[in-house]
Amino acid sequence: MKITSNSLKTQLASSVAATRSARNAGGNSAAAGGGKAAAVDLSPAARHLAGLQNGEHDIDVAKVQELRNAIASGNLKIDTSRIADKLIASARELLK
Repeated sequence: MKITSNSLKTQLASSVAATRSARNAGGNSAAAGGGKAAAVDLSPAARHLAGLQNGEHDIDVAKVQELRNAIASGNLKIDTSRIADKLIASARELLK
């Protein structure tokens, strides 16, 4: 299964849009009727995800160029045992 940041961005964007529309609807009625306005306090994880939404952190261009250069020069070393260890660790984490 491939996990992309686009699905997280879509979920976060829809959540933020729903919160904003609820605030606008609640804010208008609160101003007109003198009622209390709803407040939303985002968790640190939600604030972190919102910060990632701008797309600046999607691709490390310098790292991509470094890999391209290593491939072109034939100096790219692939440690298959390290890849296997990380894959197993990831699978174990998902099974918890």
